[in-house]
Amino acid sequence: SFLQVQSEDSVLLFVVAWTITEIIRYSFYTFSLLNHLPYLIKWARYTLFIVLYPMGVTGELLTIYAALPFVRQSGLYSISLPNKYNFSFDYYTFLILVMISYIPIFPQLYFHMLHQRRKVL
Repeated sequence: SFLQVQSEDSVLLFVVAWTITEIIRYSFYTFSLLNHLPYLIKWARYTLFIVLYPMGVTGELLTIYAALPFVRQSGLYSISLPNKYNFSFDYYTFLILVMISYIPIFPQLYFHMLHQRRKVL
């Protein structure tokens, strides 16, 4: 069920990763706006993603994967024909496409951040 998905360890994985990432990111923005950016914040912004980004993405993918049986069985967010809009949407298929999209997108974003790290640090 949906509550079982919420209690997956993978949820904790991505919540912790993205929470730490956002704390670092907004600290970086705040100190930059104040023209007083400590090197530790700058270093954290361009270094900790090396671990946190794969950790967050892994947590997201494992959570989506864990939700797939529930989504398929319940028809969650899906719209089937016939209906007055003559439109259908299968959320289960959409989630699979989202998971597949990580294959080309994740390396692009990750290597962009590595390039930014080399440039900034």
